[in-house]
Amino acid sequence: MDRTGTNLPAVGEYNQTVILDAIRRRPEGITRSELAALTALSGMTVTKVCRRLLDAGLVDEHGTRASGPGKPAAVVKLNPDGGFAIGVHIDPAAVTYVLVDLSGTVRDHSRTGTPTAGDPSAVIDEMANAIKALIANSGVDSSRILGIGIASPGPVNVDDGVLLNLPTMPNWHRVALRRALAEATGLPVLLEKDATAAVVAELWFAGPGSSRDFAFMYYGTGLGTGLSLSGEVVRGISSNAGDAGHITVDPDGPVCTCGRRGCVGYITVPRALVERAVLDGVLSVAEAGNLDDMVDVDAAFSRLAALAATGNPEASAILTDAARSLARAIVVIVNLLDIDEVIFGGPFWARISPAILDALPDAVRSDPALIPPHPIRFAQSAIPVDVAAVGAATLVLDNIFSPRPSALLLAAD
Repeated sequence: MDRTGTNLPAVGEYNQTVILDAIRRRPEGITRSELAALTALSGMTVTKVCRRLLDAGLVDEHGTRASGPGKPAAVVKLNPDGGFAIGVHIDPAAVTYVLVDLSGTVRDHSRTGTPTAGDPSAVIDEMANAIKALIANSGVDSSRILGIGIASPGPVNVDDGVLLNLPTMPNWHRVALRRALAEATGLPVLLEKDATAAVVAELWFAGPGSSRDFAFMYYGTGLGTGLSLSGEVVRGISSNAGDAGHITVDPDGPVCTCGRRGCVGYITVPRALVERAVLDGVLSVAEAGNLDDMVDVDAAFSRLAALAATGNPEASAILTDAARSLARAIVVIVNLLDIDEVIFGGPFWARISPAILDALPDAVRSDPALIPPHPIRFAQSAIPVDVAAVGAATLVLDNIFSPRPSALLLAAD
């Protein structure tokens, strides 16, 4: 087996990210001695790193705290204005832009319709202009913008920053979005799958004691699954891990695009539920609109969810069946990964969450195929605005400020 060595020049940078991460997770502030005890670093190392962070404007000192005999110690806190990141979520229904500060707080956001131009360069110019307008309108110091994160439906080529096949935009095959947007804005750009970006956001905002082993069921135009194991985002070899849409949950269900019947990612997504609502007479053809137009699907889906919320039995039955189908897929995921939490979110989720979560937990727990003996928690994402957009922004912060032990290792030959 090839072995790797310690990349000693990277130790200083790694220690800086460890300390900054510890500071940001304690919004009440922390002293240098407390940092040393928490990180197991020497007092001298902590002092040097804190000085660099203060000089860079990433942290501030806020008063003092007495922690025993001697002079009270200065309290160090994260400076939210020390850096900002832009998050962009591309979805067939809309494009969401957010600007977050160093603490992850959303400072401003905007939303536009998904561009319909066939020429990718025209769409990229439109996105670049929306980003520039967001920065200008927010009033933040543009020199403090650290970069742009993009969350997109998969599949993607993260290494090259290429969108391989964006839904509803047929001319977007192998578009080098990362490079083009970086050239148009002058900012570094990162690319991630939308469901994976949601996991990055959940981990970034996680408090002490939060589960670090979970699946994120991302409910957007399509169904995606993001994964965290031991606090690490599971990306896979090509960064396209988590596509659970072809788990069969109804062998007698409709034929999926893959040719098999009853794939969860085909029968539970908004368009499929609207189609069933039309077939069952819950919605008229006119109310459903053009099912190839995600704007129409979005509106019709809202009508279906509203009917279920008011107690319409046919609409409620559609969502209950969707909950049971999702439960069968979740049982497969829980069995495979032995996780103890499932988090739900995404642009279409909030409208149906009451109906789904009314039926899904019991369906999972009572499923005879469920193997792990431990309790399973079900939660909704608390990330504001758009979890994938915020995740895309925190991807930038995470890439810069989160400690990664792998950075200390030299690559094996």
